[in-house]
Amino acid sequence: MGNIQTKSNTGTLLFTICLASSLVPFLGSALNLALPYINNELSLDAITSGWIPTSYMLSTAIFQIPCARIADMIGRKKVFVAGVIVLTIFSLLSGLASTGTTLIIYRFLAGFGSAMMFGTSTAILTSSIPIEKRGQSLGIVAATVYFSLAAGPFLGGLLTQYFNWHSIFFLSAFISLIVAISGYLVIKDDFKEDKPGKFDIVGSILFAIGLSSLIYGFSELPHSHGFILIGIGTIILIYFALYEKKQEYPVFNIRVFLENRIFRMSGLSALINYSATFAISFMLSLYLQYVRGLSPRDAGFILIIQSVVQALVSLKSGKLSDKMPAATLATLGMAILSVGLIGLCFISATTSYLYLAIVLIILGLGFGIFSSPNTNIIMSSVDKKHYGLASATMGTMRLTGQAFSMGIAIMSISLVIGNIQLSPNVHAELITSMRITFAICLMLSLFGVYASSIRNEKKIR
Repeated sequence: MGNIQTKSNTGTLLFTICLASSLVPFLGSALNLALPYINNELSLDAITSGWIPTSYMLSTAIFQIPCARIADMIGRKKVFVAGVIVLTIFSLLSGLASTGTTLIIYRFLAGFGSAMMFGTSTAILTSSIPIEKRGQSLGIVAATVYFSLAAGPFLGGLLTQYFNWHSIFFLSAFISLIVAISGYLVIKDDFKEDKPGKFDIVGSILFAIGLSSLIYGFSELPHSHGFILIGIGTIILIYFALYEKKQEYPVFNIRVFLENRIFRMSGLSALINYSATFAISFMLSLYLQYVRGLSPRDAGFILIIQSVVQALVSLKSGKLSDKMPAATLATLGMAILSVGLIGLCFISATTSYLYLAIVLIILGLGFGIFSSPNTNIIMSSVDKKHYGLASATMGTMRLTGQAFSMGIAIMSISLVIGNIQLSPNVHAELITSMRITFAICLMLSLFGVYASSIRNEKKIR
């Protein structure tokens, strides 16, 4: 093991993790505002456009758990810093992309860097923070994420309108470089296992193929090959679970997942939560620009409402989860999210902006109450030696959920609009596809309320 993180630099470490955690939500929310400009400059159709965010999320999801296992073997600091460097390089290249294909490829490779970073960041922080301060620290990280989500539409709209969409990637690359330097200087403990064992190559390949087939297949619905890919992915992931159960050094310790009910149900709750919510900003950014005719800047001013509320609420809910049952808070958050999704299902071409603002406030409140307590439950439900696994599992659930959510959006657009370039001429069809997306997300959210409510917190910590 490396040297223990000292109290004097814990604040700097928290700042570094917060800055790292802000990169992806900022870029994702900023790109949502820039997508119409990217579509126009690169002549992308509606479905291809959806793969710009989805390729990144898919890559991060499939590599996060293998990267966490590698980090346990060679050291979390090494993998974290290397991941941020990879993210820096491919964010820069994304800004230089001149075709839709190259942009999607660069986003996929940037996702690999993010997998290295996010598979280790929460584990590094959790290992360095006293347990009585854990919820508060995770709340600060969550608040940073939501402030980044808030800043994304605002800064993304300004950058896109007054410069161009390329500048968003250049800014992200610059921030990534700062994180890489700070991480190298600040993180003192490499958190390496004393007996790391072997890396499970077969398990990693099975996981990557299974998850890729599942997510890609979902995005291809309702076509027949979409159902086939989902079936193949499901079978491979079931075989992966059975295979991992027999391994001495599994890439994913399936026993922890199967034997720890709190960990399992909290991970499932995170998966459902992100599946039900991530497509909201994507669909609303298209709605505000194509249906309501707003500029990226003005659309950003509206979408910023949800993220600001999430940030403010998550600070309080994270601290509360150190003092009261975190599962109760998380379940309440999911229930409030369901109310917000009901409101989204009734949006039309003439819906007042006040109504939309109220719905976004409700969504922000629900997400802010859910996120920090649920993360606290996940990280507190396992032994310290499993922090890397818990961190990577949480990240994989988040990214898989986000990719599924985008799959729902892409499927809805494919069903109603088809494979054509988006424009104000198809605004009626866009509203229909948006309502379908929100209705499916609502059903998922209601199931999430149930999943969150049936876990037992007595064994946590």
